[in-house]
Formats: sequence, structure tokens, C-alpha cells
Amino acid sequence: MADIQISHLHKTYPGSTELATNDVSLHVDEGEFMVLLGPSGCGKTTLLRMVAGLDLPDQGSVQIGGRDVTYLPPQERNLSMVFQSYAVFPHRKVRANIGFGLGMKKKSRDEIRRKVDWAAELLQLTPYLDRYPAQLSGGQRQRVAVARAIVMDADVLLMDEPLSNLDALLRLDFRAELKKIVQQLGTTTVYVTHDQIEAMSLSDRVAVMREGQIVQLGHPITVYEEPAERFVGGFIGSPPMNFLDATVTAVGRITIGGQSLAAPAFLAEGARAGADGGMPVTVGIRAENIALTDRGQDGALDAVVEVVEPLGHATLLTVTLEGQRIKVEVPSTVRLSPDQAVGLRPDLEALRFFDTETQLGLTA
Repeated sequence: MADIQISHLHKTYPGSTELATNDVSLHVDEGEFMVLLGPSGCGKTTLLRMVAGLDLPDQGSVQIGGRDVTYLPPQERNLSMVFQSYAVFPHRKVRANIGFGLGMKKKSRDEIRRKVDWAAELLQLTPYLDRYPAQLSGGQRQRVAVARAIVMDADVLLMDEPLSNLDALLRLDFRAELKKIVQQLGTTTVYVTHDQIEAMSLSDRVAVMREGQIVQLGHPITVYEEPAERFVGGFIGSPPMNFLDATVTAVGRITIGGQSLAAPAFLAEGARAGADGGMPVTVGIRAENIALTDRGQDGALDAVVEVVEPLGHATLLTVTLEGQRIKVEVPSTVRLSPDQAVGLRPDLEALRFFDTETQLGLTA
């Protein structure tokens, strides 16, 4: 195992004026499972490729285990990589595919056989060792790719969206297996994905990227519950966080259209120090943090149901609140219909506030 220290990485591709990564710094601890999460084009794969040595930075450095590897070729970095495509050799049987890297390193036949058997047992591939990849399912071929990576005894394991080619059920099953395997190995892992469910379920920490920069880094639950900016709240979560245009008044109320809620003390102080018309804010609230109640009650907001989506374990409502649409998750036993008037009681402790101009989070 080894830690990874990424320092001030800048990368621009030829023919482009936009930075693929913009002054990115990140430390990955020994044995940590770090997920790089973000939309397409945010720089997460470029960052992974610079750690792997497949791309070189314009500026900055990469250290693995305290050794500067910024300009070393991939084979001198003692790492393994699993790609989005399975990248297995179709003309080689599973056993030969798993042991390919060990053979390139001139390991003995006995060592190759022992490590291949160990990895095949770990990834439930033992019955398929003498088959060709064409005789395997997509999930089994991805297991072959992971097995080939873990037999190398690398300091670092890099994964670039390894589950994206699998169907939904296979992804669910293999995600759980992958987490168990990486925990058993204890290998320092950097995993790239655009799937926030993968990021939440797999990571020790998640680095959310946008436009070549890390905009938030932390434990997945912290990132989910306390987004540092509106983009993070809107990207993570299914459904994503609701956002409402509101105003904080000098008397300590959050007004949404003609309705209001109590404001936290730090926001009320800011409103009193600002303009007479109050302080505009964006209010963020998760669908599961809103409960149904009777209309007209204190601390409740009046709304109208637009769409009802039964999900099995719960029902997802789309409602309009003072002309703004939000999602509300309610128990599956609740029976509602479109155009029905309802009262909403948001959990005041779960409200998050963002500056309307910068979109950055506001905290006490």
C-alpha cells in the first residue's frame, strides 16, 4: 500500500484553451477508497490518467508512497488499472488473461498459477478459468479485468468507471462484491465515476469535481447532507436536492412567495445588516426531509400536487409551491392524486442555504 499526493496539477490538451484540470491538489491515504465524482468533462478521468502516467501534467506533481512519479512511465509506478471497457484478450482463456501481467513481469509459473487461483477464487471465477471471454457474461468479463489487476500486488489500484458497461442488476451485485474485495485487499484505490450512487456506496471519501476542479471533498454522507455549493446538492441525490428562491427578512423569517418559515439566527443577522427589502437566498431541502401535514398549520407551507410516482418503497410527489416545483418523498401508503392541495412541513434542521449569486453554501 502507498498514499498518493497530487499537488497543483494543471492539464490542457493540445488544441484546447480550457484547462482539463485546474490546480488540483488531493491526498489519498494508504488503504483509502477515494472516489472522483462528477459529470462528463469535469476532469476526473484526466486526473486519474495523470496518476497512472497515461497523461502528463503541464504543471504540478504526483507522488506515490513519497516517490515523485510525475514523469515516470506507467510500468514504473507499481499500480494496476481497471478500464471502463473490459480490455480482456479474446484469444486467451480466463486463466491466461488474469495472469498476463504477471507473465510480462517474468514471474515463475508456480507463482502465476498460485496468484491466478487466489484471484479467481476471490472473484468467483474458478469454474471459468478454461473458458474464453466470449463464453462469459459482461459481469464475468469485468471480474476477469479486476482479477488481472489485483494479482499484481500493486501499491495503488485505479478504476475508470468499471461498472458502466453492466446492466442495472449486475451493477448492483458487482458493486457490493467490489467493495468487499477492496476492503479485504486494503489497497489504496482511486475510482472514477459519474454515478453518485456508486460514489456514495463505495467511497471512504468522495471528491466532487466540476470544470477541472475539486469543489467538495469529504465523507459521502457529509457531502450529501451538507453540500458546499448548489452544484453539489443538485448533482448528488436521487432525486437531487430541491432548490427554492426565497428571502430572509429582518424579523427572522424565510419568505417563499407569500408564505414563510422561521430563519436560523445567522441568516436573520445577515438580513438585518443588509438591504431593507431582505436578503435573497436559495433554500435547499432533500425530498425525504419534507413531511405532509394539514394546510394552514404554523410552520407548514401550502402546495398543490402535480405528479404522483409510486416507487414501491415510497411515493415520489412533484408539487408546486408558490410557482416553484419541488420533489417530496412520502410513505407508499399515502394516497394522493394530481391537483390535490397539501401542506408541507420541511425539517428546519435539514434546510441548507446558498448565496443566490455565487451559489456557495451559507453557514453560521
